[in-house]
Amino acid sequence: MVSALGIGPEATWQACRAGENGIGPITHFDASKFNCRIAGEVKGFDPLNWIDRKEARKMGRFIHFAIAATDFAIQGANLKITDEWSENAGVYIGSGIGGFEIIEREHKILLEKGPDRISPFFIPATIINLASGFVSIRTNAKGPNSAVATACATSTHAIGDAFRIIQRSEADIMICGGAEASITPLGVGGFAAMRALSQRNDEPQRACRPWDKDRDGFIVGEGAGILILEELEFAKRRGAPIMAEVVGYGMSADAYHITSGAEDGDGIYRVMMRALRDAAITPDKIDYVNAHATSTEIGDRLETIALKRCFGEHASKLAISSTKSMHGHLLGGAGGLEAGITVLAMRDQIAPPTINLDSPSEGNDLDFIPHKARPMKIDYSLSNSFGFGGTNGCLIFKRYFE
Repeated sequence: MVSALGIGPEATWQACRAGENGIGPITHFDASKFNCRIAGEVKGFDPLNWIDRKEARKMGRFIHFAIAATDFAIQGANLKITDEWSENAGVYIGSGIGGFEIIEREHKILLEKGPDRISPFFIPATIINLASGFVSIRTNAKGPNSAVATACATSTHAIGDAFRIIQRSEADIMICGGAEASITPLGVGGFAAMRALSQRNDEPQRACRPWDKDRDGFIVGEGAGILILEELEFAKRRGAPIMAEVVGYGMSADAYHITSGAEDGDGIYRVMMRALRDAAITPDKIDYVNAHATSTEIGDRLETIALKRCFGEHASKLAISSTKSMHGHLLGGAGGLEAGITVLAMRDQIAPPTINLDSPSEGNDLDFIPHKARPMKIDYSLSNSFGFGGTNGCLIFKRYFE
């Protein structure tokens, strides 16, 4: 993981379980004229710690994040993709937006200096599948190689699709997840124009507050979350340090509106039910939910409605949190980061908190783990992601027992 909370999975996770906040004033550009001037920036990130200077210039920032997160994941998995395994190892990394900062920079060059001055690396630095492409080249993964761009559901779909690829015996190893780097003038300005972002500029530490009555929008984050999935018997044969099992995956469409679900939360309800059916478990088996909850009024409310409908009486017994309150919303990278956090929560048997939840708004009356992490039994967990266009994804993880 690479996030506003830290560079690397343990740094991110330790900050997350401690309830720390990675949101602060925007430093990537002059945001003084923007109505939202805060974001979840990755601090102290130098791509040259992973990539040589010449190669780094060929990549957008989202690719830098993807490569760094992949290196952390491979180290944690004690994995080296040998020639023997290479054709059975694949990469499936997505992004919601891709190389936005490169697009903005090269467009300015076009207008000011003309088309002959556009970088020859412009296209490969920006297009979404090049995160998977560069990772494949660096890791010797010669199997399935693809990418997905489903807005804020991107990473969850990438992990779920990689899960399906392994189930179909098309690969034994999949490097999967997502990356995003959209804290740019157009990125922030575009979301601000939709009135989707918080304007609590003087209190960045308190700005992202899922389910709270005083929430006023989400906070853009950046970074990456990458997982290594392996076919179970393959992982056991090579002595992999198994952290959890992916056991369920669901997809659905709201088929209602490009930025809002139906008032009964039907699309969210159906995606969770699909994942539960895929995992062949009853709703009461789920202990912890890492919710999509971004800190918008309608989104948080509809997810709560859907959780109550899906889980019935068990909804009140769920431990639910939105870690976006600490690291912001990574858009296409959100599901990967949050899946990683969910797996580490299962490893340590500690559910991370929702910070800034002082006064839940009406109807948001479930157990959202306010302020402080909670030691608890987590055998099954669920992670939700929902994207513009009404596209939904849901993953279910199981604690691994040898």
